[in-house]
Amino acid sequence: MESCFVIQKGKLITQTTEEKGMKLYKNRFTGSISAVLLATLFTVSGSLQAADSTSPIKIPLKNWSSQLVMAHVIGGMFESMGNNVEYVPTENQSSFEAVRNGDLTLVHEVWQSTMQNAYFNAMQKGGLIDAGTHAAATLEEMGVPTWVIEKDLCPGLPNWEALKDCHEVFATADSDGKGRWLEGPQSWHGDVMPNRLKGLGLDENWTVKFAGGADALWTELKAAEKEGRGTIIFNWSPNFTDASGFTFIEFPPYYEGCRMIDGGSLETTGCGSPPGWLKKGANYKFPKTHPKAYTAFSKLLFTTPQIGSMAALVDVEGMTHEDAAKKWLADNVDVWTPWTK
Repeated sequence: MESCFVIQKGKLITQTTEEKGMKLYKNRFTGSISAVLLATLFTVSGSLQAADSTSPIKIPLKNWSSQLVMAHVIGGMFESMGNNVEYVPTENQSSFEAVRNGDLTLVHEVWQSTMQNAYFNAMQKGGLIDAGTHAAATLEEMGVPTWVIEKDLCPGLPNWEALKDCHEVFATADSDGKGRWLEGPQSWHGDVMPNRLKGLGLDENWTVKFAGGADALWTELKAAEKEGRGTIIFNWSPNFTDASGFTFIEFPPYYEGCRMIDGGSLETTGCGSPPGWLKKGANYKFPKTHPKAYTAFSKLLFTTPQIGSMAALVDVEGMTHEDAAKKWLADNVDVWTPWTK
């Protein structure tokens, strides 16, 4: 997932980053949102009703399966309510600014570990509002297919210190004899993983290569299993691999500021990734222009199995994102229709 995913995705200190962001959100937007909602309501037959605009709801399309399927699931839900939907291919980190400016209407998969900075920065500038949190907890981390551990290809895994003695097992044609970590696209997380190798003192025998997209990660999983060789890739949960068998490597615990991108140093940047939330956000005008759709969007929350099943329809069963969304909606009517009421 993108910078990411990088899957992507917590961070408790005296005041968490999320608390700061939510405090700012409440101070800046609570009054205006209340006014917006009241202004759009009108009385019909003694009850309060609200009409959605005919202008399209613009939903971003990014480059990992659960996000793409969920985009079409949410779009299908909006369409069932009579709304128009437009899907917009979008680079992940710029999507938050696009929502803030109104070029996109919403974001529906905000992973704490790799996206919260861009999310809260856009919120601080004004125009992006928090629209709630999914039920699924998240983790974005390097790991191995579980069969690597079962075959004991690197004794001691999933403890990261096992990597000190088994880099040869993970060498590939493009790694110059070093063990390889296959990261997601560099746009997802920047140099987080190369810096981690340095911080852990593993960079002499290990290297990071960046995949062109999420599909390349799943292609590598299949190829490594077929060839019986070790592989370390970036992955995330919730994902289809939750069911197929994947084990995240246990790195030194994450803490606020340990990553170089957050002010850390080579002495601290060997830390792992934090577990975190999966949020939704929207342009501040969305409650006014599409009050019914916004209410449904604020209600919806997906669980880890639900999100994993969305990705599996594409990455395991080979469906298109559009067809996967149609199937998921048809199979889960009892899940999503209550959000539209």
